[in-house]
Amino acid sequence: MSAGVVSLFQGSTAHSPSYGQLRRAGAGGGGHVTDFCIPCNPYFPTPAMLDALRGRLHEILTYYPSGADTITAELCQVLGLNPQTVAMGNGSTELITWIDHLLVRDSLAVPVPTFGRWTDQPMETGKRVDMFPLPERDGFALDPAAYAEFIHARGSRVAVICNPNNPDGGLVPRRSLLALLDELRHLDLIVIDESFLDFADAAEGGQDPSLVREAVLRPNVIVLRSLGKNFGLHGIRFGYLVANPGLAGRVRAALPKWNLNSFAETVVFMLRDHRQEYADSIRQVCRDRQDMRWHLARLPGLTVYPSQGNFLYVRLPDGLDGVAVRDQLLDRHGVLVRECGNKIGSSSNFLRLVVRPQPDVLRLVSGLEAVMGSGRGAAVPELNGGTTYSSGTAAVDRVVWGAVS
Repeated sequence: MSAGVVSLFQGSTAHSPSYGQLRRAGAGGGGHVTDFCIPCNPYFPTPAMLDALRGRLHEILTYYPSGADTITAELCQVLGLNPQTVAMGNGSTELITWIDHLLVRDSLAVPVPTFGRWTDQPMETGKRVDMFPLPERDGFALDPAAYAEFIHARGSRVAVICNPNNPDGGLVPRRSLLALLDELRHLDLIVIDESFLDFADAAEGGQDPSLVREAVLRPNVIVLRSLGKNFGLHGIRFGYLVANPGLAGRVRAALPKWNLNSFAETVVFMLRDHRQEYADSIRQVCRDRQDMRWHLARLPGLTVYPSQGNFLYVRLPDGLDGVAVRDQLLDRHGVLVRECGNKIGSSSNFLRLVVRPQPDVLRLVSGLEAVMGSGRGAAVPELNGGTTYSSGTAAVDRVVWGAVS
């Protein structure tokens, strides 16, 4: 691997370098890089939707977007939500930033490992971050009762739960989360980050696993949702939160007038006519998740944890370092993976692998076999309430997959 590519990983303390940075630095020997790092939906938008976006490219790039209130109103029409309970942001990171600035006073509790902005953002503004370690022996499953006890003992004023969690993909059942909200009703704020929830399998009893409907009725609950991850459009940067009108209004009032761009507006106004294609894409990702887990399970010594996200969290065999595995996969096989050594609560023994179509998975497995040595029989723990996992791909890769299929 070139010195330029290596320096990109060394310079990133919390996140992987971007796909664009890697391409410009010549990652993968200058050829195509198969992205198992960026967790988005490889099947949406559809080719027809992408063609429509291309046809409107000049208009999209030339003119100002509508204000966020207009775009939010359309999204709420599609989702059946009251616009007064919703705030749209330039990606979930913008919303996390404003939640921290506006609603977190002094302390925040969060299970780890998890999405890095939930630990890094409040620390950057001088808040105390109380980190609740998820036990590896339990497959990183969150015990809500133990988490509540930890919050009481630490005196945390804000609690965060990513559901499913990133990077492990663990999902807390809806009824357990509702009990946790009741137990923590004295807190200033509880945030349920549902950025990957659309990729979860059907909930118990056919119930919607989301807590969006409960959030609008409770005084201290925010539900965060992603659009970029679900729609396979990370580059557009759009997401939203749902809360009671008072909480949502505080965040909405702080957001810039044109915090959403014209690409985001165009996609939101396309959604009404493409609901079925979106539902079909989610079902395909879930099927791919099962297939990918099966293929990875055949690698000796690799532990694959149950997940309900669109990615799989795996532990490498003893003696293998994730940094070396990542570098060899990228340099020799053109495969980019997420090594998790810079995630608090994780280590270089772990990789997060997004779910991709089978041809790409076979390329990943072949590369892992070469790095790890060939064989069969990896451990796949089956935990109580465990789930499967799913992942996505960068927008540029959808074009490649379209050619394959």
